Amino acid sequence: MTNSVKRTALLVASATVVALAATAAWADTPELRDFCADRPGLGTPACTIDPGHVMVELGVADWTLDKQPDARTDTVIAGDLLVRYGLDATTEVQLGWTAYGHVRVRDNATGMVSRTGRTGDVLLSFRKSLSGPNGKVAIQPFVTVPVGRSPVGAGDWGAGVILPFGFDLGQGIQLAFTPEIDAAVDQDGSGRHLSYSNVIGLSEPLTKTLNLTEELSAARDNDPSGHSTTLLASASLAYQPGKNSQFDVGTVAGLNRNSPDVEVYFGIARRF
Repeated sequence: MTNSVKRTALLVASATVVALAATAAWADTPELRDFCADRPGLGTPACTIDPGHVMVELGVADWTLDKQPDARTDTVIAGDLLVRYGLDATTEVQLGWTAYGHVRVRDNATGMVSRTGRTGDVLLSFRKSLSGPNGKVAIQPFVTVPVGRSPVGAGDWGAGVILPFGFDLGQGIQLAFTPEIDAAVDQDGSGRHLSYSNVIGLSEPLTKTLNLTEELSAARDNDPSGHSTTLLASASLAYQPGKNSQFDVGTVAGLNRNSPDVEVYFGIARRF
């Protein structure tokens, strides 16, 4: 059995154990909170999962196009998994993993095309609400474990902290901010550097089951190979047919030359 297959089996087994533990605790859990998934969009919510419950979020498909003067890059991600488990009224733990990514690069000068398929890295994180069970302020430190390979995996350990917070503007409208600071992995896959960003988002209900989120993001990356700033605009829709499930679709547009041109994705989330 290869190391890649062993890692995959371990991750699946871990997620299964967490899901079974949550199912066993279901009967002892108080009335469910409002559904609050991390996806879709660029930002991160401040809410945490109900104690003893699991949220499974899956990016079914994600396509990103990045046109630069020397090359065109198409990246397709499938099976971008995030499992969240509520430890207590204000704390959750998270396990994330990108099952598969395919990167196609076309050299504009020669016309040559390269294709690479890889698995991604593992995310380990926890989120702590700083303002109660349904709070609007939280802290979320995380680490990324380099189990994947370039260009989908980063190639080294990374870490960071997210500080999501938001405001209720009334009539279901929410204003959210997601500042983040990272020890991001260098582009060459060895070592780390400073990276920081912020996302501003406005979310509003279109109907009782359909929600629209519009966001702007700015990020500064101080990679040793060259510093860069990316600017993004995003719009996403989340449809909730019931209290425990969600389907989403979204798009992201780059606003400067350092940013990918466009990204389109869809996914699902389910609470157990």
